[in-house]
Amino acid sequence: MSGFSGALQLTDLDDFITPSQECIKPVKIDKNGKSNTGSKVKIQGDGYFQIDEDGSFQKLQKVEISLSDCLACSGCITSAESVLVSQQSQEELLKVFEENKRLKESDKYEDSKVIIVSLSIQPILSLAIHFNLSPNNCAAKLCQYFKQLGADMVVDMTLADDFAIIEAQKEFISRYRTSEDNSVNNILPMLASSCPGWVCYAEKTHGNYILPYISTTKSPQQIMGSLIKDWVCQQLGNPNIYHVAVMPCYDKKLEASREDFFSETTQSRDVDCVITAIELEQMLSKENFKLEDLEDGKFSQPWLPGEKDIIPSLIKHIGSGSGGYADHIFKYAAKELFGKDCDNLEYKCLRNQDFKEVLLELNGKVVLRFAIANGFRNIQNLVQKLKRGKSQYHYVEVMACPSGCLNGGAQVRPKDGVTIKDLLSEIDCLYNSLPIHFPENNQIIKKLYDTWLGGEDSDKCFGILHTNYHAVEKSINALNIKW
Repeated sequence: MSGFSGALQLTDLDDFITPSQECIKPVKIDKNGKSNTGSKVKIQGDGYFQIDEDGSFQKLQKVEISLSDCLACSGCITSAESVLVSQQSQEELLKVFEENKRLKESDKYEDSKVIIVSLSIQPILSLAIHFNLSPNNCAAKLCQYFKQLGADMVVDMTLADDFAIIEAQKEFISRYRTSEDNSVNNILPMLASSCPGWVCYAEKTHGNYILPYISTTKSPQQIMGSLIKDWVCQQLGNPNIYHVAVMPCYDKKLEASREDFFSETTQSRDVDCVITAIELEQMLSKENFKLEDLEDGKFSQPWLPGEKDIIPSLIKHIGSGSGGYADHIFKYAAKELFGKDCDNLEYKCLRNQDFKEVLLELNGKVVLRFAIANGFRNIQNLVQKLKRGKSQYHYVEVMACPSGCLNGGAQVRPKDGVTIKDLLSEIDCLYNSLPIHFPENNQIIKKLYDTWLGGEDSDKCFGILHTNYHAVEKSINALNIKW
């Protein structure tokens, strides 16, 4: 598979939602004022041609599909959507690094950027297996690789992961209590919001009906974006920060480009560029670069006084490799609402391995019913149950990719002779070998709630760590209907 340089790409065709329209943006015809009837367009093998009244031909320029166009479209969605995006490619990233180096070496140093790279756990594990490295060793090598390219800092995503889980826990408790007190039915089940493929599908396909159910808590990627572009920017006293996120799926590029995550203050997005595991592998392969030959680098901690660098020591959260939202929220809710400690959660598989549920029963009554639904087949079944009023769930961890984020659509492909199933099993084992971490034990989080957000219940906290969703109105015109 090539990178984001030439064409819209689709993967997992059996997991494909058939579009009602072709994924195409109509060519633009500029009116020259000579005719009241408009111009005609003729399609030939080498492009579109405008036919003027005098019979002359004028070749029309191609219209590029930007990321905003894709988000505004009501067409197709896949579990790993790939889009032609000029500012979300490895070529663009390398160009930014090179330009920044030139500025730093010239008399225009003040125009240079502070480049910060955020590494998420799933692509680290994917690359660790590909290069036969331990997770911590792979993270250290990636830190060094990005710093050699020109990154000023490389950070890990644990802080943002913890923020996302804690905020989702609080949001669920609030919804549960509101639903019981006021018999409000359109806020439960709460559906996870960290997967942009699922969110985009909900906005385009089900609109305002399904959106109230989706958690307003931002994904870890966007929380990290807010942290870096707001808090870190203040600490460094430099508003010119370029933020790169390394992620397991192409849909994260869509998420980073949402208008909701554009800051009018800094005139930039919270995440400027998303690079995936497979794109990183391509970058290394193109330069015949061996990751294992690099020295070990360290993670930066710009949110701490003194900015001490630390040796990578990766952790996992309990539950799924997609963040463990269902497990964390279930255990928190059981304790907070019913005073019950649930040490070991036992999920029951329903339709398939990607749809499973866990229950809490008190006095013969089910008081908590949670589920994990991965892949669009299970998502569609979940949505149909909601529409028919048949869903009994209080919370569902929803991920577009089958098997979740460890199997993200942009993880490194299996080597020859290795099946996807075997590779996923190896990534899963590697993830489960990491030490367990609990968000509530993160002391940095507690400090940032006070120093950065003004308290856990402040308006600033909600404004920075939460977001909104928007139904996409379907539009049909003669140029984009598939006949």
